[in-house]
Amino acid sequence: MLFLAVLLFLLQQILTCAQIYIPADNIALDCGSSTSGNSTAPDGREWTGDNMSWFAESGSQSVSASVEKHNSSFHVVPYMTARISKSEFTYMFPVTAGQKFIRLYFNPARYNGFDTSVYFFSVKVGPYTLLNNFTASITADRSRKGSSIREFCVSLMQNQTLNVTFTPSLEGSYAFVNGIEIVSMPTNLYYSTSDHHGIKFIGLGTRFWIDNYTALENVHRLNVGGPSITAADDTGMYRNWYNDIDNLIEAGVVPSNTSLELDYSNIHEYTAPANVYETARSMGNNRTENLLYNLTWSLPVDSGFRYLVRLHFCEFDPAPEKTSDRRFRIFIDNKTAEPAFDVIETAGGKDKPIYHDYMVMIGNIGDIKSEYSLFIALHPNKEFSAYADALLNGIEVFKLNNSDGNLGRPNPEPKLPEKGTEKKSSKDTKRKLLIFIGVGGIGLLIVLVLVCSIIWRHRKMKQYGSHYKPSCFCCLLDRSKGKSFVGAKTSSLPDELCRRFSLDEIKAATSDFNQDLIIGVGGFGNVYKGFLDNGETIVAIKRLNPESKQGAREFKTEIEMLSQLRHIHLVSLVGYCNDNNEMILVYDYMINGTLRDHLYDTTNEPLTWKQRLKICHGAAIGLNYLHTEVKYTVIHRDVKTSNILLDHKFTAKVADFGLSKLDPKLDMLNTGVKGTWGYLDPEYARGHTLTQKSDVYSFGVVLLEVLCARKALDKRVSMEQMNLAHWVRKCIADGTLHQAIDPKLKGKIAPQCLKVFVEIAESCIQEMGVKRPFMNDVMERLGFALELQEAADAELVKSNHGDDHCYPDIIFPVNPCDDVDFEASDSDVIAVHNPIHDSGSFLSSDVSNTSNA
Repeated sequence: MLFLAVLLFLLQQILTCAQIYIPADNIALDCGSSTSGNSTAPDGREWTGDNMSWFAESGSQSVSASVEKHNSSFHVVPYMTARISKSEFTYMFPVTAGQKFIRLYFNPARYNGFDTSVYFFSVKVGPYTLLNNFTASITADRSRKGSSIREFCVSLMQNQTLNVTFTPSLEGSYAFVNGIEIVSMPTNLYYSTSDHHGIKFIGLGTRFWIDNYTALENVHRLNVGGPSITAADDTGMYRNWYNDIDNLIEAGVVPSNTSLELDYSNIHEYTAPANVYETARSMGNNRTENLLYNLTWSLPVDSGFRYLVRLHFCEFDPAPEKTSDRRFRIFIDNKTAEPAFDVIETAGGKDKPIYHDYMVMIGNIGDIKSEYSLFIALHPNKEFSAYADALLNGIEVFKLNNSDGNLGRPNPEPKLPEKGTEKKSSKDTKRKLLIFIGVGGIGLLIVLVLVCSIIWRHRKMKQYGSHYKPSCFCCLLDRSKGKSFVGAKTSSLPDELCRRFSLDEIKAATSDFNQDLIIGVGGFGNVYKGFLDNGETIVAIKRLNPESKQGAREFKTEIEMLSQLRHIHLVSLVGYCNDNNEMILVYDYMINGTLRDHLYDTTNEPLTWKQRLKICHGAAIGLNYLHTEVKYTVIHRDVKTSNILLDHKFTAKVADFGLSKLDPKLDMLNTGVKGTWGYLDPEYARGHTLTQKSDVYSFGVVLLEVLCARKALDKRVSMEQMNLAHWVRKCIADGTLHQAIDPKLKGKIAPQCLKVFVEIAESCIQEMGVKRPFMNDVMERLGFALELQEAADAELVKSNHGDDHCYPDIIFPVNPCDDVDFEASDSDVIAVHNPIHDSGSFLSSDVSNTSNA
C-alpha cells in the first residue's frame, strides 16, 4: 500500500513538473472509417471510426469512402477514409463547456470514383463559418507540409452541443472530411479575461479583448530557429509547431539552450513546448552588418481580417546578462509594435519564457479579399543596447472572425463537369474528332500568329535591350510565379501592390482638388494632401498638369518602379488614377516634407548634425538598394534634396522615380539627358553616358547641401559660388571649407566625422565617373561617419561636458581624397537586407522641377 502511494506521488510530481495539459474533451474522429475498434495513428494516438462510434452523423445522403491511391505524404490515419456527401451533413459532439480546438483534416484524393475537382463546400460551427466555399485540392495549406489541417478555436457555453456542419456550395459539388478533432484548451490560453489589460492594437493605439463570442483560426505556428514539433510532442493539446525556414527572409543565426533550466514564473508550462523556448533565431555578432537589415519573416494571410500575433521570447544566450544588453525594435505589418523591446527587462530575468500578443488589421486590397504577406521584423536598437542584435523564439498567428461570424476566404468557383460526361458515347467521340479536325487549321493559324509575336518581341528586346517592355501600368509582376520583374533578392511581396483609384475617390479625398489642400508644386503639377478611408488614411496625391513637360512616360515609369520596390528608405506608392485622361499618383504622406525644406529658405527648425547624418545614411541605403539589391539595376537619375522625403521620425525616403531607368547589368546606358541642373553628372551631361555613378555624383551634391545648407545651383550669389559642387571643391583646395559650412553646425561636428564626411562628398563629385565610389561604399562610409560622431559625443558626455559641448573647427589644407581609395569591385558590394519600413510614415510632397529646373 505504501509502495502504491509513493508511486502515485511520484507520478503526480512528474506530471506537475512537466505541466502537460490534460484536456477534458479529447476526441479524434476517423471519418468514414468502418474499423471495429480504434485506429492508431503513427504518433500513437487513437482515432475512433465514425461508423462504429456514438457520434451522431445526420444527413442520410453521406457515404464513407476510401482513397483509391494513397499519397505517401499523408499518414494512413485519418487520411485513408472520408465522409463524403452531395447534401448537407452534421456531426454533433456532446462536449463540456469551455474553449475548444477544432481541427479538420483533409486529403484531396480520389475516393471510389468521386471526382476531386468538385469537392467544394463550407463548414459551420454554430454561428461561425469556419470554411467558406472551401476547395481542398486548390487551397493547399500554405504553412503545413504533407497534410491539410485547419485548426480553429471556439468557446461553448453550458448545455451547448458542438455541431460541425458540412454543406456543398453548388449543385453537383461534394462536401467531405477525413478527420475531426475536438480538444479542450486551458481557459483563456488565447482568449482574454475581463480583468486582462487588453492586447495592443498595432497602428490604432488602442487595446483589444478577445471574448468568448469570437472564433479564431490558427494560420501559422512556428518554432523559430528550431525543428518542427509534432502534435504528440506538444503540451497535451496536439498542436503542430512548424520550422520557420519557409517563412524566413533573412536567416541570421540559430542559438540554442543546451544546459540552463527554464523558469516558468511568468507563464504556464503548457503555453508552448520547452523546445520553443530552448531554440531561437538571432542576428549574430557582426554589429555593422546587423544594423543594415532586419530579421524578417513573411507570413501569408488573407486580407480583410483582424489577426492575433503572439510572439514567444526567452533570453538564454550567455552574452546578454542584464537589462539593455539586447534591445530591439519589433515591426508587425510594417508598423512599429515595440520601439525598444528588452526580453530580460520584460521577463524579469534570463531563462524565463514570456510571450507578447498584438492585434493587427489587414485591410482588403482594393475591393477584394486576397492573399497578403504579413511581415514580422526585428531590428537592433543601437541607441539603447549593448548588442546590435535581436531575438525571437516562436510565432503564432490567428485569424479572427469578421462581423458576420465568417473566417473563410472564398475560393475560385470550380467548373463542375457537365451531366452525362461520365458516359461518353463513341458518337460523341467521333463528333469531337471532326470538330478538332475542322478547327485544326484555325488553331494552326493562331499558333503561327503567336510565334510571329514572340519573334517580333524578341527582335524588339534585341534592339532596345531589356528596357523594352509592353505598355501597361502595373503589369511587371509575374502573377503566375509571384515574382517581381525588378526581383529584389529579399523581396516577398503581395500579388497586388498598386491600387487603382477612381477619379471620384480622388476627388473625395481632396475635396475636389481644393486649393487649400495643396502641399507642393513642381514640374509634374500640384500635390494635394488627401484623406482616404473616411479620413483614417492621410496620403499625398500628385496630379499631372496637362501642360507639364512631363507626361505619360514619366507617369508610367513611376508606377512601374514604385509598385514593385518596397524598402524602408524608398517612398511607398499607394496607387494611381488614370480616369478621364487624368494622371494621378497616390503616395504615403510624409509629415516632415522634403530634406530641402529643412536646409534653407525655410522657417523649420534646423536639423541637428546627427539628424543630417542619419538622413544621408538612410538615403544612401535606399539608393544602394536600387543599384545592387534588385535584379536589374535602377538608376534614379534625379537625386536631389527635394526628392528625399522625411517621415515623422525623419527617416529618409528616396522619392520621384519618373525619370528612372532600368540598367540590366550594363556598364553604361546611352539615353537623352534628363535631371536637374546643379545635380547633373557633368560626364553624363557632356557625353550622354548614364551609369550608376551619375546617381553618385548627384548624391555627392546632396551631401554638400546638407553640410553647407546652400542650394546646389543658386543664381543669387556670385558666379564663383553659384555652383555648389564647384565652389566646395575650390574651398577644399584652398583650405577654407570651414567658411562654407552651415553656421548652425559650428562646433557641433566631431573633427574625425567631418573629415570622413567631406572625403565621401568630395569623392562623389569627381568629374570622371570612374574616380567616384559605388553607392555601396558611400553607404558604408556614411555609416562609419555616423559611428564616429556618436562615439565622439559619448566621449564628451563621459568627460562631464554635457550635451552642450563644442568641437573645434577643422581646416583642410589638402584634398582629403588623396589618401582614400573608394574604388570597389562588384565582389566588394555588401547587400542591404531589405529592412521593413514603418508604414506609419507619411508623405508630404514638394515635387520639384526636373530637367528644366
